[in-house]
Amino acid sequence: MNAHPTPDTPDQAESGVSHCASAAPSVSTEKGAAPSAASSVSTAGQTVLPATASVSAAGRPASTVALPTSPALTVALRDALQALPARPARLAVALSGGADSAMLAVHAAAVAHDLGIGLSLLHVHHGLQDAADEWGRQVHALGALLGLPVQEARVQVEQAAGKGIEAAARDARYAALARLAQAEGATHVLLAHHRNDQAETVLLRLLRGTGLLGMAAMSPVSQRDRITYVRPWLAQDRATILLAADAVRHACGWQPVQDPTNADPRYTRAAVRELLAPVLDKRWPGWRAIVARHAAHMAEAAQILDEVAREDFARLDPGPDGASFSLKAWRELSPPRQSQVLRFWLQQNGARMPTDARLRDLLRQLRELHSLGHDRQLRVRQPGHVVRCHRGRVWIEAQE
Repeated sequence: MNAHPTPDTPDQAESGVSHCASAAPSVSTEKGAAPSAASSVSTAGQTVLPATASVSAAGRPASTVALPTSPALTVALRDALQALPARPARLAVALSGGADSAMLAVHAAAVAHDLGIGLSLLHVHHGLQDAADEWGRQVHALGALLGLPVQEARVQVEQAAGKGIEAAARDARYAALARLAQAEGATHVLLAHHRNDQAETVLLRLLRGTGLLGMAAMSPVSQRDRITYVRPWLAQDRATILLAADAVRHACGWQPVQDPTNADPRYTRAAVRELLAPVLDKRWPGWRAIVARHAAHMAEAAQILDEVAREDFARLDPGPDGASFSLKAWRELSPPRQSQVLRFWLQQNGARMPTDARLRDLLRQLRELHSLGHDRQLRVRQPGHVVRCHRGRVWIEAQE
C-alpha cells in the first residue's frame, strides 16, 4: 500500500546487519536470462545505477555498504518466525516492488540468514499497469542487491461473474504465489500487510456487513492452497516501513515503485484510504491502532466460537467423513449454536460461506423440515455444493 505516514511516531530506522552493493544492477532470473549490470534502469522517473554486485559463496552479496534495517521491524519478523510451530527450511517473500514488500524482503534477508532459513523472492506480474515491466526490473534489481533469487509469474486478471477487478487480481496473485512457492520448495510465504492495511480491512468488512470472523480481518498466519502465509507486521505502522525504505534509498540508491491505483478512489480500498482515512486522522489520530486491536479481539472471539462449534458438531453424530450429521441432535441446540455449527460444517466441507439471507433461509428450512418429519426431502443449492436431508440426516455434496 502506498499511503502517507500516520501521525503516530515510528521507530527511527537504524543500521542493521544486511549488506548491499552501492547501487543496484538490473537482473532477471527467468530461464535463459543472465544478470546484467551494464546499463541503468529507469523506473517511473527513478534511476537504478549500474553496478557489479558480487555474491559470496554463502549466497549473500559481498559489499561494503551496510543496508539499514529497522529494529522494530526486525524484531517483529523474527518473533513471527520463531512463533511458528516448526521452523521452515525455506521461506519466500511476496515482492511487488512497493515499499512494504521491498522492506520485508530486506529484513527477511537478514533474519532468515541468521536463523539458517533459505529465502526466495516471488514477483507476480499482473500487467494491469503500463509500468508493470519496469516494476519487475526494479524487483529483480533488489534481488541482486540482496543476492537472492527472484522468481516471476505473469498472470492475466479476468473478472469472473460477480467479482470485481480487485478481488480477481487478488485471487490471481495468490494462485501464482502458490505455484511459485511450491516450485521453490517454500512452504511459507511472507506478506507485508501492516497495521494500516489491517485497519482499512476492518472498515471495509464492517461496511460490507461481515460477521465476527470477517471482522477479525487478516490473520498473522493463514493457510491457502497448501501454503502457509505469514504476516509479521500487522502490528507495525506503515510510517516505520517508510522510514526504513528511505534509509535504504540513502544507502544504496534503490527506490520502491509507486502503484497509482493505491491512491485512485475509484478502487474501494483506495477510497477508504484517500477519502475516509484523512477525516479519521484529523478527528481520531490513533484510530488505526484502535481498530487493529478490535480485529485482534474479534479473532480471539472467533477462535472461541470455532472451538464451541467443533465441540457441538462432535455431538451431532457426524458421519465418518464429516459430510453429514443428525438433524434431531442439531435441532436440540439453541438457535445461535445451530447457526454457528452450520457455518462450521459448511467451512469444514469446503463450501463457500452463504450470505446472511441464504443462511437464514437454510436454517428456516431445516427447522421446518424437522417439524414436518424426516421423510420430506430437502435440497438447497450452494455455489459448488448442495445441502440435502434424507432419513433424519443432513448431507452436503460437492457439485461440478
